Order: sequence, then structure tokens, then C-alpha cells
Amino acid sequence: MYIAATAALLTSCVSSKKIIYFQGSEEMYREPQTITQTYEMRLKPADQIYIKATCEQPDLLQQLTQDVVVGGIGGGGRTGSSAYSSNISSSMGSVYGYVLDNQGDVHLPVLGKVHLADQTCEEAAITLAEMITQKLEIKDPDVTVKLLNARVSVLGAAKSPRVVSLSSERNTILDVLAQCGDVDPSALRKKVLLFREADGKRTRYELDLTQADIFNSPAFYVEQNDLIYIQHNKSENVKSSAFSTFLSTGASILGVVSSIVALTIALSK
Repeated sequence: MYIAATAALLTSCVSSKKIIYFQGSEEMYREPQTITQTYEMRLKPADQIYIKATCEQPDLLQQLTQDVVVGGIGGGGRTGSSAYSSNISSSMGSVYGYVLDNQGDVHLPVLGKVHLADQTCEEAAITLAEMITQKLEIKDPDVTVKLLNARVSVLGAAKSPRVVSLSSERNTILDVLAQCGDVDPSALRKKVLLFREADGKRTRYELDLTQADIFNSPAFYVEQNDLIYIQHNKSENVKSSAFSTFLSTGASILGVVSSIVALTIALSK
């Protein structure tokens, strides 16, 4: 009987508290909560950006930007890209961008070296517009900056681990996991790891998908180049082990034998 009980414990279903998302949300969100987090991504070294600048006299900006931007580190040749915005890629076909170097600078025709690291795309557009006004004496240029190669890597116990291209600046870890088909049933939902690089440092975050306070985590909104690792639940590993299979089979045989013995005793009385 002890063997059967042990096997039953090892092969029992995982507690619902370990798999249900956002526990505590009923109490936490009894009243609407103000969203205080920012989800704008800031430019980093090696980011590839699309720059579009227009004005009332477009010929004055011809050297700086065209419908298909040509550029690279040090103002060099073209560089391949993965689409940051489906709208950009669909409307322009093949898109090429400027790449921020290791110092976070981008090298542009006419304007020269411009430091854009740690700026949002909107802030970078303002920076470039001011430089165009100062250096080229062009009044009120319209500048657009978009990040082309934003992506997040998902490894471990996801149903479909992959590199996920971000379609906008507002992307949560839940959006990314949804594109991977959610986490695998064997996943440890209470300890999802996210690694982030910023300012020459790598930071590790732990997220608990089962708790509602995940919405307040600084890693809830993902950033370009984040790495997400989902661990396998140890209990699932135990359940799938040869030892667990042996115990489960043994418990079944023991149950059959116990039933036969009990039936025999009952008939003999």
C-alpha cells in the first residue's frame, strides 16, 4: 500500500496553483489600475534604423535619405534587415537601414556622426530634425525613425521556441509567449527568466506567470534583444522518468493483486 501511495503522489496531476495565470487579479484589479510603466524601446548599439526625412524642398534632403535608405556602420554599404514594422516592409519592399556602431553613433551623409543610443525613435527623430535645421538650414523638416531589427529570443519549455520579431514598440512578455504557442505543459510558470542588456550590463529578471503582479515587473514589456528562458518543471521530469514509470506500473500490478486477494478472502468466508 505504501508503494501504491508513493506512486500516486509522483504521478498525480500538477496543482492548479502552478498552472493558472494571474492569480490574485480579482483582488488587485477590483478597481482599475493606472499603467505607470513605459514601453518605448530605446536605441542600442547594433540596432538598425530606418530614417525618412522630408521637407517642402525634397531635393535638399536627397543626399540624406531616400525611399530606400542606404547606409551602414561608418556610412558604408547596405545592410540586410528584418522587418520591425510590417507596414514599412509591405509599403517599401526591400528596406535597408543605418546601423548604430558600438558607441551608439550612426554615420549619416551630410550630417556626419550622430549619437542616438538611449533615445527613443521619437527622440531620435527630433535630434535629427534639429541637426537638419542647423546644418542644412531647412525649416521644419519632417523626420521619421523606425527600428528595423527588434527581436526577442525564446528558449526552453515553450511550445515553439523561436526568435520573435517585434511588430511594434509595445510588446509584453505575454505577446511574445503567445507567438510561441504559449509555454509547454511541462513549463515552470513560476520562474520564467528574462535576460536584458543595457548600458554595457546584463540584468536577470524572474517572472511568475501565475501571479497578477507580473504586470508591475520592469520586464513585463520586452525590449529588443531580450532573451527569455522557460525552465521545465522538475515534477514533470520525475513523472516522465524510468523510476516513475516503474512505480506506476508496479502500483497498477499491486492494485490488481490486492483486488484478487480481497476477492479470494471474501469468497472463502
